[in-house]
Amino acid sequence: MQPAYDLLVIGGGINGAGIARDAAGRGLKVLLCERGDLAEFTSSSSTKLIHGGLRYLEYYEFRLVREALAERERLLRVAPHIIWPLRFVLPHDEGLRPAWMLRIGLFLYDHLARLRTLPGSKSVRLRTSPLGAPLQQRLAKGFVYSDCWVEDSRLVVLNAMDARARGAEIRTRTGVVSARRDHDAWVAELHDERTGAAETVRAKAVVNAAGPWVSETLGETLGINSRAAVRLIKGSHIVVKRLFEGEQAYILQQPDQRIVFAIPYERDFTLIGTTDVPYEREPGAVTISPEETAYLCDCINRSFAKCIGPDDVVWSYSGVRPLYDDAAANASAVTRDYVLDVSDQNNSLPVLSVFGGKITTYRRLSEHALEKLEEYFPELKPAWTGDAPLPGGDMPDADFDAFLAALKAGSPFLPPETARRLARAYGTRARDILKAARSLSDLGESFDGGLTAREVDYLRDQEWAITAHDILWRRSKLGLQTSAESEARLQAYLDGKASQAA
Repeated sequence: MQPAYDLLVIGGGINGAGIARDAAGRGLKVLLCERGDLAEFTSSSSTKLIHGGLRYLEYYEFRLVREALAERERLLRVAPHIIWPLRFVLPHDEGLRPAWMLRIGLFLYDHLARLRTLPGSKSVRLRTSPLGAPLQQRLAKGFVYSDCWVEDSRLVVLNAMDARARGAEIRTRTGVVSARRDHDAWVAELHDERTGAAETVRAKAVVNAAGPWVSETLGETLGINSRAAVRLIKGSHIVVKRLFEGEQAYILQQPDQRIVFAIPYERDFTLIGTTDVPYEREPGAVTISPEETAYLCDCINRSFAKCIGPDDVVWSYSGVRPLYDDAAANASAVTRDYVLDVSDQNNSLPVLSVFGGKITTYRRLSEHALEKLEEYFPELKPAWTGDAPLPGGDMPDADFDAFLAALKAGSPFLPPETARRLARAYGTRARDILKAARSLSDLGESFDGGLTAREVDYLRDQEWAITAHDILWRRSKLGLQTSAESEARLQAYLDGKASQAA
């Protein structure tokens, strides 16, 4: 029996979705299985940045920083709706890194990028600049540089959508229970987490992109021993009411040599993070500890004029990052680079496992993964993702502001904030939601935050959303604006749709 698939991808985070998209576009028949929702764990728990990683220069990770800066430029072009530039303010704090070191680091950061469209770094007098207004008076000088924001969980979904459009099969709530080599194929046992149904599939190769579960999947699910190992690091963030005016973000040095970001978030809030804590337990639904909350509050209180405490936290989230174990003693010093480990049997039936990585370099990681699989698929088409827009990103000249203006003009009944949210979340696909609507009532039942039944239907039909949580915390962050009553109505609406489809 011939294998039904060329590639079985285990894991629906950013690396799994990126590899599935790249492989499908090169002509492979791909099946991606994710036992939960897309981006349910690590890939929705990042600091939401596409960045070169300024602090990685301290660890001499020049190749990683150069690659990440190049990817920053590419991703800004192909997904201008979910990725946009941010200016970061870096105060100079006496007693920590000296000003000359910061200048050299920023000089390198500006010039490691071969092509750069974002503004370079510069010095700033914080006591006289509006950028210094939220900060304590003791912080007299600093620097400003550029990086980008990303809607992380939406980046995963858009990659999965494009993979599907190119022929891949995407199955959420589907676990891979076991897989073994059998003559000419991998034979994998699948389990539908909703119905309990079992299924057997065959594939020529397996990609293990299970994130924090990569070692467990390799050893227990696939029955393979590997020298490569993963090191689990928990990163937590808190969200508070907006701490400062303006669209700039802040990167704050700490006495323990770490840095913490304070970033404008969902219009009314500030996102603060992240922590770096070694983690050795089950890496599923992790939560922030009181010690982490106190640490992040202290980081803000060390630099900002306005102090915060645990009672000011309106939401928090945590994720476990599966970093490649390079034996670094300090969790913050563990490399953010990635390792791709290939195990095969007599030059056939390979399994490629992904260790480490960061969201910024997912596209290049995906290319490298396909390069490693080329010898097993001689008919593989060439690399193609470098300039291919993600769904909704096909805006002329990647001009988001012009697209938003046109969307508002075409749907004048939309409240300005709703129009902006739809444009940011869906880009040109927002038109698929609005269609011929001429009033808000045409969009159906209304939920909090401007969410409507028409949008919910789109998320259910096109983006694998099943629960209210999928929609409110991964496809969007409308959970910050949604009452318990509205969330219950949303879940009842989704349950009704599921019953009708059954």
